Amino acid sequence: MQVSLQSLKAFESAARLGSFKAAAAELAITPTAVSHHISNLESRLNTDLFHREVRKITLTETGEYLSLSASKGFKLIFDAIDTLSQTNNHIRITTTSSLAAMRLIPALHTLNTQYPQLTLDISTSEALDKQLHTLPVRLGNKEEINEADIIKYEAFNVFAASTHQRAPWLNGHITLYTSQWKNNALAAPPLTEWLTKNNQSSSQFEIKSFDQELFGIQQALANNGAVFCSNTLVKPYVDAGLLTHFKSHAVESQLCYYIPDKSRFETNTHKTVIEWLERLLN
Repeated sequence: MQVSLQSLKAFESAARLGSFKAAAAELAITPTAVSHHISNLESRLNTDLFHREVRKITLTETGEYLSLSASKGFKLIFDAIDTLSQTNNHIRITTTSSLAAMRLIPALHTLNTQYPQLTLDISTSEALDKQLHTLPVRLGNKEEINEADIIKYEAFNVFAASTHQRAPWLNGHITLYTSQWKNNALAAPPLTEWLTKNNQSSSQFEIKSFDQELFGIQQALANNGAVFCSNTLVKPYVDAGLLTHFKSHAVESQLCYYIPDKSRFETNTHKTVIEWLERLLN
């Protein structure tokens, strides 16, 4: 037997509140509509659910039985909706340590100000997490990545403290920090291409490597040499006037930041966070 959800909700509300008028106010419909829904339900069930008196309604025995089940059923539904609503507003990003520390975490305050209902957690992990509410932002080789999943193509340049009058590598031999990834499958930073494009020689540099870009950037900020790193990570420090590339030419790399299977994230909250990431990194 099929009965309408509207009729069941009208009945449940009237039974719980003990009044057609109160049920109408709760459901934002008229008392006549509540009465009509309940009458239709009684007709479908071929039984009375309420004793109707002049200014009072009371449940029949059948009504008591149905009220208990209906209340439990609607509570389960609304609890599930509340859980989904809270979960959909809570997103966890997993990404590299450098991207988290240098770009995402410093930008959280702005995101929280713009979207106060959104809770965003950021953690560092190299492993892919396919949980529905976890958004993995990975560094990968662009030729191996679905173009629709890419949020930023990566370019590299050499940067040093802006306190120098000119590029310090023009003054003689200096330390140049670059990266050697833990993941050997990733394309190496294109230092050779940068040297060629900028008419420089590797003999000008003592090249040292870290497994994360943030360490080389920290050394450059401390004026302990120069760093060959991605434009994405160094951008806040260039914008703040702390580091500069001294008009050297950046080179494109084989690397990109991407979200695996990006299209599977369909909620409005996910779309908001992805759009924020794209604006932040581009």
